[in-house]
Amino acid sequence: MPEESSIPATPITASADQLGAVKYDDDGLVPAIVQDVANNEVLMMAYMNAETLAMSLEQGRTVFWSRSRQEVWRKGDTSGDRQFIRSAAYDCDGDTLLFKVEQEGKGACHTGEYSCFYRPFGE
Repeated sequence: MPEESSIPATPITASADQLGAVKYDDDGLVPAIVQDVANNEVLMMAYMNAETLAMSLEQGRTVFWSRSRQEVWRKGDTSGDRQFIRSAAYDCDGDTLLFKVEQEGKGACHTGEYSCFYRPFGE
C-alpha cells in the first residue's frame, strides 16, 4: 500500500439535480476526462458509473469503474499515483465528465508515462 499523501482531498458537494443531469450509456457508464489542474494537460480518460461518481465527489479522489475487471477502481490505491480532485464538471449534454486534479506520483498512465496520451499520430 502506498504511504499517506500530503496532498489534501477536497470533497465536492453536488446537488441531486446536477447528479440527475448525468446521462449514462446502456452499460450505466459515462466517460470521465481527467486533466492536470496546473497545466490543463489531459492525463487520462476512464469510465464512471453513478456509484463511482458519487464516491469521487465525496472522497475528493478519482474513482472509476474498470470495464475489464468489472469492479470499482480508485486511482492510485496500488500504485500511489493518486488524483486529488480540484474541480468537477459535466458537459452541455450531460454525457461526459471533466475532472481537474492534482496528480500525485509518476503520473496517470499505467505504463509509467505522466499522461496516457503520449503516442502522437504522425512524426
